[in-house]
Amino acid sequence: MHITTASPHPSHLTYCTNIHPGESWPQVFNNVQHYIPPLKASLSPTAPFGIGLRLANIAAQALHGDTLAHFQTWLTEQDLYVFTLNGFPFGSFHGQVVKDRVYAPDWSQRSRLDYTKRLAHILAALLPSNVDGSISTLPLSYKPWWIDQSARATILRDSSHQLALLAAELIRLRQTTGKQIHLDLEPEPDGLIETTIEAIDFFNHWLLPIGKTHLNAQLGLTPAAAEAHLREHIRICYDTCHFAVEYENPLTAFTQLQAAGIQVGKVQISAALKVALPHSLAERHLLRERLQPFAESTYLHQVIARHADGTLHHYPDLAIALPHLEHTTAVEWRTHFHVPIFVHDYDGLHSTQDDIATVLRLLATSPASQHFEIETYTWDVLPPALKTDILPSIQREYEWVLETITSGSCKKQLSSMS
Repeated sequence: MHITTASPHPSHLTYCTNIHPGESWPQVFNNVQHYIPPLKASLSPTAPFGIGLRLANIAAQALHGDTLAHFQTWLTEQDLYVFTLNGFPFGSFHGQVVKDRVYAPDWSQRSRLDYTKRLAHILAALLPSNVDGSISTLPLSYKPWWIDQSARATILRDSSHQLALLAAELIRLRQTTGKQIHLDLEPEPDGLIETTIEAIDFFNHWLLPIGKTHLNAQLGLTPAAAEAHLREHIRICYDTCHFAVEYENPLTAFTQLQAAGIQVGKVQISAALKVALPHSLAERHLLRERLQPFAESTYLHQVIARHADGTLHHYPDLAIALPHLEHTTAVEWRTHFHVPIFVHDYDGLHSTQDDIATVLRLLATSPASQHFEIETYTWDVLPPALKTDILPSIQREYEWVLETITSGSCKKQLSSMS
């Protein structure tokens, strides 16, 4: 759906269909048919309604020819449009252990490139003529896989080469279809790119030098033209949960990216768990009991602890962090667990909802991005007390975002899932 921001171009709000289980195209289409029309009827009855589509590789392979044409017809009949794809998870994302498998194949591997090219061609076919398209993707790879510095340099080089190949494909797509599509790298805790500074470093020292050489050799572009195309077609996906877990100030992050000439192609709207650590052992024991239900076995829930002097300590997963809770000297924990964005406080736990409001206020006054995607994908693994019916929950997330954009301030509306 269209929303009003400071951008001179229309901005778009959707939610990501990765919240629904299903990897094959029939499963994906069944979910879209079931959930999207009721949401449109409630939220945007007289105007086009956007979809943020998540396609696993198996679904992307099936979406072509008559199948794609049938989907295009259905979208037109329903007054719907697709403007963004989630190309992060390549394979299964629900109902089984995902953990660090979500990073495979990474951007050093040809299968990741081929999958993303497939997504780009699907999106080019689905995009309205006056809307640019975004595809979010993983932050190259998983940092713990590459502890050795020489191996890390190799993965950065190989990933840059693959991204240059993808940029060339996006340039050709624009020339042949007129559709502008950008790939948005999504920094997150323990990703090979996880902070603003690491994103800027990757662009300056790897992507741009390697990419310019490739685009010159393959397309005959001058260094200046090649760099302009790389910056246009490779951007950053700013996930409000991920950057909050890293304790990054949104205004500082956006300012640094803008100064470096790096565009934010998509903003994913999500909230993380945040807890101030109490002093007493008894209170910490109680806090551990409250956090335990969030240490589930499907996804990675990275924890970053902040100490009083500002230093940070990383734990690869909440289940690994919890045994350290009672005796750590840290004063705060933030956990990569996407909790409902309309909940600020829950049973002594808090969320990073305020960071979302800060970003939405910022983008109401600065044209930093035009794509907004709600991404609370954890509904099926939330503790029982936080679970509600999925359709009204999605609608409440939309309503919270729309009210926050309209009011320009974050009201801590709901302290429970009543």
